[in-house]
Amino acid sequence: MQQVLLSVDRLSTWFGKLFAWAAVALTLLISWEVFSRYVLNKPHAWVLDAQIMLYGALFMMAGAYTLSKNGHVRGDVLYGFFRPRTQATIDLVLYLLFFLPGIVALTWAGWSFFQDALAIREQTFNADPLPLYPFKFIIPLAGALLLLQGLVEIVRCCLCLRDGEWPSREQDVEEVDVDKLREMVKAPPAGHDGAVIPPAQRQEGA
Repeated sequence: MQQVLLSVDRLSTWFGKLFAWAAVALTLLISWEVFSRYVLNKPHAWVLDAQIMLYGALFMMAGAYTLSKNGHVRGDVLYGFFRPRTQATIDLVLYLLFFLPGIVALTWAGWSFFQDALAIREQTFNADPLPLYPFKFIIPLAGALLLLQGLVEIVRCCLCLRDGEWPSREQDVEEVDVDKLREMVKAPPAGHDGAVIPPAQRQEGA
């Protein structure tokens, strides 16, 4: 099971790193257009649309990658103090109530948008039109990858509820260093399962 979870993590990472090159393409495209517009006095009508599509693809395809690294925004100030089972319970409820319905709707609607655009060979509205259907295909693709990664995270929540600790993942990410935060607020240290160690036990362990 762990190998399956990590394989999906690697798939999300691969797509995320692939589309990260869109940032390089954006930089080169914008630099070239600025030079062309202000130095050569030859602007291009299609560049703005290309910029929007590149940025949109970069943004959409970063979702599954970020989720695989546990890097989405979370209120770690409170969440980091909870026991792993409590964290898993909160995550599981939120995944089932909000994540799954939203991402399924995104994927389903995105596939319909892509099919409609492909059927009419939809293009942008400017002097030099660009095809829109390849860009619209990014919507269901990103949704499907995010849905797959979300199902992996749901399995991780179930495993944590069963075992009392989070399964390992590649390159774990913490938005906040919980140990440093505990030290700052003078909170008791946590054990291996995230539970707070009572002072009497800490003295015995010493």
